[in-house]
Amino acid sequence: MQNKNIDNGAAFDWGRTSENYAKYRDIYPDEFYNHILAFGLCKEGQKVLDIGTGTGVLPRNLYSHGADFTGIDISENQIEQAKVLADASHMNIRFACMPAEDIPFPDESFDVITACQCFFYFDHPVLAPRIHQLLKPAGSFAVMYMGWLPFEDVIAGKSENLVLNYNPSWTGFGDQRHPNFIPDIYRDFFTIEHEEVFDLQVPFTRESWNGRIKACRGIGASLSDAEINTFEKEHLALLRQIAPDHFNILHYAAITVMSKK
Repeated sequence: MQNKNIDNGAAFDWGRTSENYAKYRDIYPDEFYNHILAFGLCKEGQKVLDIGTGTGVLPRNLYSHGADFTGIDISENQIEQAKVLADASHMNIRFACMPAEDIPFPDESFDVITACQCFFYFDHPVLAPRIHQLLKPAGSFAVMYMGWLPFEDVIAGKSENLVLNYNPSWTGFGDQRHPNFIPDIYRDFFTIEHEEVFDLQVPFTRESWNGRIKACRGIGASLSDAEINTFEKEHLALLRQIAPDHFNILHYAAITVMSKK
């Protein structure tokens, strides 16, 4: 995948890091999911489409609340991991490999459509009207994101600086609290009903934080195997110097819920 606005146009491939993604990026705490449920989303009786589903983190973690989930992603490797993980937990979730901009389902198929940690990758002039078509009347489109705060959390900041040493093109650095950016095109089709930003403390060990960083776009989805291995050795050595065995990383979450016009 390439996008001139992401990583200065450098190519990246989430499929290359799918195993690490599945192992280390299922990290949203219960509080994150509780905010989604509090908006009345992803519950029993609803048909939900999760676009950019990756390894199916969102539908797998909300499955017990009874919604009928479908997850799609452009990466075949990510979808295969999603299927393996859902099957292992006996979850009846449909997963398919396809671009969100070209979803073949019939119009008005879903009560809710979600996009978690992926919204900035899409072609919005194409996606916005397609999401509108796919939602039932009064349906909801929810955009979600969670990111660490490198200027407030020392461990996150030092890890981020090391990523930049290995991949100066990576533009995922320097995040600060902010609402999700919703391009103007969506206002032609949706009304923003809810928007919130809140902090989360996310627990890690040295191994799991190393895995989380290794599975980020700037490392696992972009660098060669040799570069990833060298990064990992240096990152683990850094963590032994600055981090205890168990620690929290300060994150923020942003959730935007839109209703179909």
